[in-house]
Amino acid sequence: MKKNSLNVDEIIEYLEITPPFLMIDSVEKIIPGKSCYAIKKLKQDDWFFKCHFEGDPNMPGLLQIESLVQMAALSVVTLPNNKGRIVYLTSANNIKLKKKILIGDKLNIETKLISWKRGVGECFGQGFVKSQLACQANFGIIVPDILSKFKVNT
Repeated sequence: MKKNSLNVDEIIEYLEITPPFLMIDSVEKIIPGKSCYAIKKLKQDDWFFKCHFEGDPNMPGLLQIESLVQMAALSVVTLPNNKGRIVYLTSANNIKLKKKILIGDKLNIETKLISWKRGVGECFGQGFVKSQLACQANFGIIVPDILSKFKVNT
């Protein structure tokens, strides 16, 4: 990857996740195999606001964590020969949901790939709204295509 930022079309090209489930609007800075910084602008017509919750619409905690996972996955799929590979979440720990994320908010997402070996990654991510911590988690990811190359045949 030669660029340091990605628009939504480029994100889709790397992740192969499409709206409405894509939880990232733009990547401001990416260092493949290391870290990502991105933005999700919450709009009135985002599908989840219609059902979560009537009279108190806010971004579901699970989707906040999904935005972190998608960002960490970008750290992996932007490495050489990984474009378009499937990335799965395997674990999520130390989840903190500190602030409601509302219509009109801008979620600033930061993720770090703490370790990456043989298709298995450990990650940390945080989301901020107006410079205040809104969510964070430690989580594990895998790329099955890579991991399968290291299976021991018995």
